[in-house]
Amino acid sequence: MTKIVTTLLVLAALALAACGTKSENSGSVPAKSLTLMLDFFPNADHAGIYQAQASGEFRKAGLNVHIQAPGDPSAPLRLLAAGKTDLAISYEPELLLARDKGAKLVAIAAVVQKPLTSIIALGSTKLKGPADLENHTVGTAGIPYQSAYLKTILNQAGADPGKIKEVNVGFNLVPALLSKKVFAIMGGYWNYEGIQLQRKHKNPTIIRVDEAGVPTYNELVIVARQDEIGSKAALLRRFLQALARGYTSLKADPQTGIDALMRANPDLDRGLQEESVKQTLPAFFPADTTKPWGYMNPREWAAYSKWFYDNGLIKQPARPQALNDDLLPGQGF
Repeated sequence: MTKIVTTLLVLAALALAACGTKSENSGSVPAKSLTLMLDFFPNADHAGIYQAQASGEFRKAGLNVHIQAPGDPSAPLRLLAAGKTDLAISYEPELLLARDKGAKLVAIAAVVQKPLTSIIALGSTKLKGPADLENHTVGTAGIPYQSAYLKTILNQAGADPGKIKEVNVGFNLVPALLSKKVFAIMGGYWNYEGIQLQRKHKNPTIIRVDEAGVPTYNELVIVARQDEIGSKAALLRRFLQALARGYTSLKADPQTGIDALMRANPDLDRGLQEESVKQTLPAFFPADTTKPWGYMNPREWAAYSKWFYDNGLIKQPARPQALNDDLLPGQGF
């Protein structure tokens, strides 16, 4: 009897040892591949993404994340809808437009919480407020909702939108401003073109759209296919947790994220990226500190969507499914 008990104890110990070995070797399981399409070339807005990659946060989450830059800034959502990428970074207004045309896409996290879009003029001009744009030429990138921003801002300031001349300069906003082709531009970012002009000692005057009458919105969001929110919930949640750690690490030590960004895009001006990251850091996190990184405020989305609809930019009111906070750290079920 004693021999039988002893044998059973030995077998139990061996079973426990085997379980321990399996747990220790779990890291040998191949990482899940995930492709993330950026909204533009790698820049300061993406520093937390490259920080998460460089520090091994994605690897620790069992992910092999491939970061790609689009050849065309308008392509990410189309590529996502076509199944050519797993996730895409885009803009809240672009997502609303895509969904209005039938795209089954949804935002699962905000990368930049606040609007970056601004009206910018040079210091030599006499721009004290939006009303001073009357009787002047404003350069735009030809984006309809930014023209609507301008109209809203002018109306809010008591100015006449009919007394300005809009000129589509494409993406040559800063050159058009520097060459004095236009008095001001609509569409430059306060955290990029604004800083770029400051570093050139041009003393820019910057009016942020959300401080001049446009409802606030999330400038950059991570977008997924709506039908994969359930089937890939665990995978997407791990990705967002790793990304949240990347941006939190960037906040604690910006230089590490900037180093990683510069390795990804050596052509960048490091000084510009450093200042851009510094000024953008607060916008990477919700103003409500009780909310996790990536949180999207449904009430703000509803107000902005209503503004979009009221200005004829979408044909039907945006439905609440445009965003989903459930996959963020500590959220959902």
